[in-house]
This record gives sequence, structure tokens and C-alpha cells, in this order.
Amino acid sequence: MATKDTATLSSKFQISIPKSIRTARQWQAGQVFAFIPKGEGMLLMPVPRLEELAGMARGAKPDDYRDRTDRV
Repeated sequence: MATKDTATLSSKFQISIPKSIRTARQWQAGQVFAFIPKGEGMLLMPVPRLEELAGMARGAKPDDYRDRTDRV
């Protein structure tokens, strides 16, 4: 992935993500993204689909859960 890839904001406030970045990240048309403000910039993160989250907490032990009030 090249670090010099740039995009221009169109008059319709749209930006096309450079092909090298789309390919490297395996992003597809129709994928949903979140924009997260980060200092003077913006972090672009793909929003995972529900199917991608299935089984993520497998093996977690709820009896060992620590709440914020438990912290010193």
C-alpha cells in the first residue's frame, strides 16, 4: 500500500478511496464506514457486520468480570 495515495473532496462532498488502499484492505462497494475524529484528522473504520461478530466472545468468563467500581 502506497503512503502517497491522495483523494480530492468533490463538489458533492464525496471522496473516492484509492484503489491500492481498497485492494490492500479488501474493502468492497456498499461497505459501511465510521468516521472518527482524531485531532486535526479523521480515522476511517469499517463497521463490522453482525455475522463477523458471531463467536467473538467465545470462552469469555462472566464470573471474572470487573466493573469500573472494582478498580482502585
